[in-house]
Order: sequence, then structure tokens, then C-alpha cells
Amino acid sequence: CNALGWELFSHGVYNTRFVANMSVEQEREMTRDVIETIRKASGQKVAGWLSPALYNNPGTMDLLAEHGVLYTCDLFHDDQPMPLKTKTGRMCSVPYSLEMNDILVYTRQFQTPREYGRMIKAQFDQLYEEGAENGMVMCVPLHPFTVGQPNRLEAFAEAMDYVRRHDKVWLATGAEIARWYLDHHYDEAVAAARASER
Repeated sequence: CNALGWELFSHGVYNTRFVANMSVEQEREMTRDVIETIRKASGQKVAGWLSPALYNNPGTMDLLAEHGVLYTCDLFHDDQPMPLKTKTGRMCSVPYSLEMNDILVYTRQFQTPREYGRMIKAQFDQLYEEGAENGMVMCVPLHPFTVGQPNRLEAFAEAMDYVRRHDKVWLATGAEIARWYLDHHYDEAVAAARASER
């Protein structure tokens, strides 16, 4: 991962160690541990977070912001980033899609590799059309042990080639999306939210 320059973000220590049952101090220690482990392994400062099994506590976002995390993928709300209200720092939600998650597609929906490729293309076509004047995020959560099986790679590669062949497509990491959003739209979105509260 380091040699390829991939962004490393957190999915917790174990995907089965849920934060929903932790005290604030236990969650703070787990967050610190994960961030330090990734820093030691890669030199990277963790920018993104996906909680184990997507569970949170009421104070999870404040703890993440306290540790300098820029974005979370835990909130399913839209196809565009949105600002998060935290006690400190600036943080946003970057869209995540359970519908496009390879594990769910293969093990819960029992789809074939060809069908998964078709789903990726259909998802892209709709978001590409909607995003003609206003950028959209298409998240395709992947797990090498699932999509990386030899019998599944061809259909996936074909779908990704289809996406790449279109103009104005940015193949970006979550951190790149979050930084762009925080730099260009965060303040405007926060101001609009505050105006609507009045």
C-alpha cells in the first residue's frame, strides 16, 4: 500500500470491536491507537474514518475531529460531501455506498461478477448525468479478498475502464475529496445551514 501511495484510513482496530459499547475514554484510546498505528506503518496522518460495522456513539464525530480526522464515511445521506458539526475542527462526511459494497453484492445479494459490473456502470451513468453541473461522489467499497478473486476481476476491470473513459471524471481518494470540499464548499454549506436555522 505504501509503495503504491494509497491513502490509509481507519476502519477501527477490528471490524467486530464496536465503539457503540465503549466509554468516551475507551473510544478516545482506540482512536489514538489506530491513528498512531497507521502513522508508524506509513508515515501518513489519518484523514478518514469508517467506524467498525459503521456503529457510532453520540460523541464519535467530536472525538474524530479532536484527533484531526477530516472526514467520515459513516453517514449515509447523499451523493455529495456535507459539513459535520463538531466541537472543534472542520470535518465533513464523504459519501459511502452500501449498495455498491462488493461484500454485500456478492454475499448478501448473491450477484454474479457480470451483474456487479453492470451495477457499477448503471450507478456511474446516473451520477454522471446528475453531476453534469454539480459534482457527485461515486463510492465503490472494495475488499481484495472479495472482488480480487480471479473469477471476478475481469468484470470489475471492465466496469472501471468504462468509468475512466468518460470526460471530467476524477478518480480520487476520500482524503482528496474531503480536502477539496473543505477548501471550496465547507464554509458556504455551513453558512447556508445556519441561515436555514434562523
